[in-house]
Amino acid sequence: MDNTLRNGIAHSRQSSRRQFLREMIAGGASVLAPPSLPAIAAETARFPRVRDESPAKRGSVAETLADFAIKLRYEDLPEDVIRTVKRTILDTIGCGFGGYGAEPSRIAVTLASRVIATPAATVLCSGVRTSHELAVFANGVMIRYLDFNDGYITPKGGGHPSDTIAALLSSAEIAGSSGRDLIVAAALSYEVFCKVADVLDTRGLGLDQSTILGLASLVGAGRLMGLSKEQIVHAIGITVGGNTAINQGRVGALSNWKDFATAEASRKAIFSLELAQAGMTGPANVFEGPSGFFNTISRRAFTLPPLGEPFGIMKAFTKRFPLGQYSQTVAESAARVRSSFASTDEIDEVNIRVSHNAVKVMADSPDKWRPQSHETADHSMPYAAAVVLMFGTIDSQYYEDPYLSDPRLLDLVSRVHCIPSAEADAHEQDYNLCDFEIVLKSGERKAVRVEYHRGHPKNPMTDAEMEEKFRSLARRHLPADRTDALLRQLWALDNMSKAGSLVAMTKV
Repeated sequence: MDNTLRNGIAHSRQSSRRQFLREMIAGGASVLAPPSLPAIAAETARFPRVRDESPAKRGSVAETLADFAIKLRYEDLPEDVIRTVKRTILDTIGCGFGGYGAEPSRIAVTLASRVIATPAATVLCSGVRTSHELAVFANGVMIRYLDFNDGYITPKGGGHPSDTIAALLSSAEIAGSSGRDLIVAAALSYEVFCKVADVLDTRGLGLDQSTILGLASLVGAGRLMGLSKEQIVHAIGITVGGNTAINQGRVGALSNWKDFATAEASRKAIFSLELAQAGMTGPANVFEGPSGFFNTISRRAFTLPPLGEPFGIMKAFTKRFPLGQYSQTVAESAARVRSSFASTDEIDEVNIRVSHNAVKVMADSPDKWRPQSHETADHSMPYAAAVVLMFGTIDSQYYEDPYLSDPRLLDLVSRVHCIPSAEADAHEQDYNLCDFEIVLKSGERKAVRVEYHRGHPKNPMTDAEMEEKFRSLARRHLPADRTDALLRQLWALDNMSKAGSLVAMTKV
């Protein structure tokens, strides 16, 4: 192909993408709160109702998302987005391998194995064939268990958009979708998750991230399943109207539900799509109506940011360590400062200055200083800091006994102080600042600062590092030759005619 033709195709593709995005932005959801109503009661005075305007005037949130879902094309995706989607799916499947042997995963796979369905979907690693929704649930538990899959943080909350991949893999398998179809669906799911997370204050409202995750899974899976715009709108009505989740599962001592919540949201999203595809209707104006999400849950309307420019997936980050998002910079800081002492017995105290939200999520209660479960340990900032200071690294083995009851380790944990930082708050939109200081018993102080942890979009992991992370997780279950074959296929995802075969390639 000569340069003139190549440049012409590239220009045509970019022009098409810009035109598509202009059309989407012009038709985007813009939901405006009305002036305050007269105070009929204290509740009404504090939370004035959002007017139920006709969708014809401004387009409802559900219609905007559904319209974007059916119109987005592979050709509309920039090359860097396509590459990032492939890296993300690779990383997520790797995390699924890492979580396969865990007890919550065993429970989910056992439940899935009891159901015979037509059509059937395959559970990662186990090869179990089951219903679409139970495969999504089991795969979601595996992907989430190690807390090693990627994240997207905003001052309002955020979470783990790659949890949606569980819904997409099974949907692609059942629908016979191509690799390019799967790439588009992943870009869609991320776009919904990230743009809603930008404007919905889940943290302030006490909502779990799965409230957004279910909606994101629904939009991407709906595209793969071939639903119409109208059907996707109905499915959004069903899932948003019935599946708002509270955040108690991520507070204090954490249970298995921390791993199950987003998997369950995706399972419900699949059932909502199946209902809508079969002709079931859902609540209209589920966000804007008089008893909709805005009036009863968020108590205020939000305006969706422009969809697709830039794509939200480009602001998500991957994890170097298998622990909560806010502790990535903490663990990296602890690793850097280890050269300052010969033994942790020399440490008098550890001072960690991070954002208020980081403290609220990962150092919010005494349980975080004496974790009794895997789930609490991998969401404990003081515990993560102490483990890295003592052992030089951190992985899932440190979230179990004998480490959870190691008196020397716990003594070090007791000397860790997590301090809210106004400076970290000011930068939270861009990065998770950590100022890490150790005070030695000699009185000497050593400090490091980490802004962009390895895996942040401004400090990304290389493809080689992504592969090494994948191999470290897959080698527990697959021989090296099969791991290599799966990696080659993941990098060539855009050339696959049947993306569902990825799941079969994970069978141990």
